[in-house]
Amino acid sequence: MPVTALHHFTIRCTPAELPPLLDFYTRVLRLEAGARPEIPAPGAWLYAEDQPIVHLFAHLATADAPPQPPTGHVDHISFRAHGLREMRAHLRALGVPFVEAPIPGWDIHQLFLHDPRGLKIEMTFWLDRGEEPREDAA
Repeated sequence: MPVTALHHFTIRCTPAELPPLLDFYTRVLRLEAGARPEIPAPGAWLYAEDQPIVHLFAHLATADAPPQPPTGHVDHISFRAHGLREMRAHLRALGVPFVEAPIPGWDIHQLFLHDPRGLKIEMTFWLDRGEEPREDAA
C-alpha cells in the first residue's frame, strides 16, 4: 500500500496568531518545537518524538475568517496518546476544557479539546494494549 501513515498537518495563521498556537501545541499537547527548513515566513515545526506532525505556517497578512464549522470539511485531528490519568490532570491544571468520550464496545478512550483557532483535537488512548491502566477509563 503506498500510504502508510499521516505524516503531518499544517495550520496557517498570521504572525500574531503564532505565539498562542505554539503555546497550545507545546504546553498543552507537549509537542516539541524542532528543526524547520528555511521558509520565508515565520512558523514552527512541532514534533512527537522524531516525527514532525504539526506545522505552524504564519504566512497570512491578516487573519482569515474561520469557516463554519471552524475545521471546515475536517471534523477533527486525532493524536495517539499515552497517560490518560496524567493528561486529564494536566489539562485541568491548565484550565483547558475537554470532553471525555469512551467508545462503547471498544477499548478506546478519547479526550476532545480545541486549539486557539478552534480546531478540534482528539487524544486517543488505547486501553487494550497494556498502555493504559483499565481504571483510567473510569
